[in-house]
Amino acid sequence: MNQVDYLRISLIDRCNFRCQYCMPEGAELDYILKQNLLTDEELLTLIEEVFIPVGFTRFRLTGGEPLLRPRVVELVRAIASFPQTQDLSMTTNGFLLAPMAQSLYDVGLRRINISLDSLDPDIFDQIIGNRGRSHWQDVWNGIQAAYRVGFDPLKLNVVVIPNVNDHEVLDLAALTIDKQWHVRFIEFMPIGNAQLFGDRGWISSQELRQSIRARWGLTESKVRGSGPADVFQIPRAKGTLGFISQMSECFCDRCNRMRLSADGWLRPCLLNETGQIDLKTALRAGISTAELREQVRELLALKPEINFKQRFAGTRTGAYTRTMSQIGG
Repeated sequence: MNQVDYLRISLIDRCNFRCQYCMPEGAELDYILKQNLLTDEELLTLIEEVFIPVGFTRFRLTGGEPLLRPRVVELVRAIASFPQTQDLSMTTNGFLLAPMAQSLYDVGLRRINISLDSLDPDIFDQIIGNRGRSHWQDVWNGIQAAYRVGFDPLKLNVVVIPNVNDHEVLDLAALTIDKQWHVRFIEFMPIGNAQLFGDRGWISSQELRQSIRARWGLTESKVRGSGPADVFQIPRAKGTLGFISQMSECFCDRCNRMRLSADGWLRPCLLNETGQIDLKTALRAGISTAELREQVRELLALKPEINFKQRFAGTRTGAYTRTMSQIGG
């Protein structure tokens, strides 16, 4: 496996959207009480005294929706200021981004991923569970603001859901032709959404690539990420197309990440719940950060076995106690 040096940090489990694949319609979600969230001080202590010393140098802030976290700009500033922080990025739904993009960039955020599952406002609102005023334009404004500010790369995440937005794949891919935008197609996953997944299923990345190749041609890109995406490019396009194929292809050997939930659970593998550590409870109980470092080191040593041998433990049984929004994506 790759060296595990990348930590996805959920700042909050709440979200102002309720996307079908992340927070299933009709599901009753028990949001984390404020007092059970990691405080800013606790999170920064864990980063500085536990995660950085064991080799983590790259951090992505997620949610729920991370821009709902109070004082998020100050938190970004603090994480970016650690000398060992080599990369700091964020995944957001973009709804609140337009007025915050410049401030986030000014304090050290340089890379951003924005969810954009449809170019059709009606389909977009269907996916995000919105029944009021359309939110599509607010998200589009956030994307444009991030582009003007200078976020590079600017990535757009698309979860492809059969019979919902799969007919838009070519239109979404075309966004990469004239702008240095990077569109990432993500295979729909059965995590906390078993009913919808069972009804819809998923479409393989290979099938998506075939349709794009038939329209424009497709070549492997010289731009390579360090994550699980296979990167391609429409000939002469300014941006790239990434394909994240967690259902059709095992990329455990390329996994370089762990996930920290908003309430302090460290999760070594997205696809199952094996080996999690409750760092917040330990920290509040007075366990030293030196001891927590050793626990994380032990989990890092076990991660290859968890990834390879227990990869489908959750997807086979649907036994996930948390939805994607509660895990942190």
